[in-house]
Amino acid sequence: MIRRFLSKVFAAPLFRPARPRVIGKGAHRIPRDRISPCAARTCETLQRHGFHGYVVGGAVRDLMLGLTPKDFDIATDARPEQIRALFRRSRIIGRRFRLVHVMCGAEMVEVATYRGAADSAAGEGETNGAHATDEHGRVLRDNVFGTQQQDAYRRDFTVNALFYDPVREEVIDYVDGVKHLKARRLAMIGEPDQRYREDPVRMLRAVRLAASRGLEIDARTRKPIRQHSDLLQNVPAPRLLDEMLKLLLSGHSAPAVTRLRKEGLHHGLLPLLDVILEQPLGERFVMLALRRTDERVLAGKPVSPGFLFAALLWHEVLAAWRAREERGEKSVPALVEAAEQVLAAQCERLAIPRRYSTDMKDVWLMQPRLLQRGGQRPFRLLEHERFRAGYDFLLMRCESGELPREVGQWWTRFQDAGDDERRGMLLKEEAGPRRRRRRRRGGGAATPAAAA
Repeated sequence: MIRRFLSKVFAAPLFRPARPRVIGKGAHRIPRDRISPCAARTCETLQRHGFHGYVVGGAVRDLMLGLTPKDFDIATDARPEQIRALFRRSRIIGRRFRLVHVMCGAEMVEVATYRGAADSAAGEGETNGAHATDEHGRVLRDNVFGTQQQDAYRRDFTVNALFYDPVREEVIDYVDGVKHLKARRLAMIGEPDQRYREDPVRMLRAVRLAASRGLEIDARTRKPIRQHSDLLQNVPAPRLLDEMLKLLLSGHSAPAVTRLRKEGLHHGLLPLLDVILEQPLGERFVMLALRRTDERVLAGKPVSPGFLFAALLWHEVLAAWRAREERGEKSVPALVEAAEQVLAAQCERLAIPRRYSTDMKDVWLMQPRLLQRGGQRPFRLLEHERFRAGYDFLLMRCESGELPREVGQWWTRFQDAGDDERRGMLLKEEAGPRRRRRRRRGGGAATPAAAA
């Protein structure tokens, strides 16, 4: 307790300057035309009516790093009802903490009232539910309106606590966020041990931001992560899934998963993922899938979360499938049961939605069918709505060394071949031995249909 008290005392000056630093446009170099028109217009409207209006959080961080933000969030001192009254096309959402979505054509920005610390409720005069924590210190409810300064201090990392005023083109910095961005440093606001207990997902967020933004987690922020990794077991499964999807679809999932292992956070997120990553074949397959996903994300191409989860869990399914076959179960029913077994265990931790698990099973169940290259099966498989996903999955299995490369090359050639060439491939690959047996019995030349 004494150590924690002293750490708070000596850490406080690092994050609580007497007044915020105001960085002009000559220093922060955020071009105003990089701000979303809807965000700029929303801030201008709020300010015109006497309220604060700032772009906040990740958008400011990314702009200062020279990146293009995915979305723009607005922070204000106006209450939700006041915000709603200013914008005709807007709506209040949320029960845990009310937000306002403001629409400008097809664009939408999220506007939030400044949030305060739990102990500021009496001073600020309004709460949306009581402050509450569980036995591990995780905050369950913390819905208190506050000031801009309080809003900055209650955020997670210094680089996420910057406010940008698109009217004056100034950055407001209470916590040395600009300094840390220039140093490529990721630092927690406040006492890391306590902040991780309040919200264990911050540990995953630290890894994701470090990997995706090229930041180094500072020693003070990093030190408690490994010892608190078990706190992730207390996070609701849907929230854990949401954070994992952000990490896996960040465009930097391969270095992020490597960093998860380094920090000891991979245990329990995906059952046996740590075991898979210790096996050369499993690790090659998983890292290949992550790199392929990163390439698609960075190229602006669509990515299927179901396909990615199918890849991450494939070697669990494969091990369970082989074990069932060794017990004498038929191959396809054994694969179906193995898939259900793995998904049941996984859904307890990440609550994978049915739309993803259905895609995963389709990809898995297509794998044995892709090994059947005789008769009419390949022709029928080309018409399957999930063929492309199954084929891409097969290519990764070949590239990782799980299957011979010739299998993937055969399917690549078969897709582009004409009908005559395809029939020739079938006769050559599958139907040849059966055709020779027919000739020895005195029969004629086998047709593709007969070879089936």
